[in-house]
Amino acid sequence: MKNALKKVFKHWELFLVIFLIVECAVFGIANPKFLRADKLMNSVVNYISVCIISLFVTLVMITGGIDIQAPSIIGLTSIIIGVLWSDAGVNIWVATLCAVIIAALCGLLSGFFIAYCGVQPMVVTLGGSFLYSGLALLVSGMSATPAYQGISGFPNKEGKVYTDFRFLGKGEIFGIPMQIVIYIVLILLCVWILHRTKYGERLYLIGVNQQAAEYSGINTRATIMSTYVLSAVSAALAGILLTANMNSAKYNHGASYTLAIITAVVLGGTLNTGGKGSILGTVLASLIICFLRYGLPICFNVDTQNLDLPVGIILVLVVLGREIAGQGMLSGLFKRRKKKASAA
Repeated sequence: MKNALKKVFKHWELFLVIFLIVECAVFGIANPKFLRADKLMNSVVNYISVCIISLFVTLVMITGGIDIQAPSIIGLTSIIIGVLWSDAGVNIWVATLCAVIIAALCGLLSGFFIAYCGVQPMVVTLGGSFLYSGLALLVSGMSATPAYQGISGFPNKEGKVYTDFRFLGKGEIFGIPMQIVIYIVLILLCVWILHRTKYGERLYLIGVNQQAAEYSGINTRATIMSTYVLSAVSAALAGILLTANMNSAKYNHGASYTLAIITAVVLGGTLNTGGKGSILGTVLASLIICFLRYGLPICFNVDTQNLDLPVGIILVLVVLGREIAGQGMLSGLFKRRKKKASAA
């Protein structure tokens, strides 16, 4: 069993491709509407925040860290844009830039505590998720619009064509939604960063052995801190796209994305202990989860409130399978039981 799992994890990206094809085939047979290109693109657009953030959380986890604060930064970014534009009268693009800068500072703060103060990433980012969610709620209280209602009415469209800020969320380029175009650009950027630059090499070295990387001349603390800044900026971008798409700025946008983001990264083959991971794996895993959440309700009438259950099961199974493949946990347990049985 251990050897079989090792072979699977060795070719994990190929396994994900096969899994994605089988998934689409099953859903397509159950409901042919699932395979319509426009429906599939819309499902990705609705899930784009998770897809984007998971790319950069991959960089964090390759170093051996974890980031569960990104979803709270989505809401913080969204409400900052809304309040600055609606209540302070700031230009929409200036407000957007301010929100990105604040998000980067949030990532910088968390990254500093992790890299330079030696605090556990889980503790820091868990605290950050509460802190930044609280800040988002505080900022929403500065608006004349009730928090539950959300700030709307962003620069919209001319006739039937979306322009200005809303173009980011609703616009199209050659029939492809703008959000998917941005996602593709980010995929290429992350692939280049991780697999074609010295910075990417440093991330892998830090994940394998931080002390050895330090001895080789790498500024490991600055590098680790930078990954949290990048993750926070990606969350800000997700918040911008979500706000532009929904035409609503709310403090709690993205609040339920934590499980999906971590699952996408881990399912994509990134080790939770660091040192291994790929952007392609994360992209495939994100699409698997995206199509799973889209297909179950329309093909098998699964309640949308229960969609976190299969995602959670996938996460547990992948982590368990990886532990078995790497350490032979179950095989060792079975051997001990056999010895006890023979001795008896």
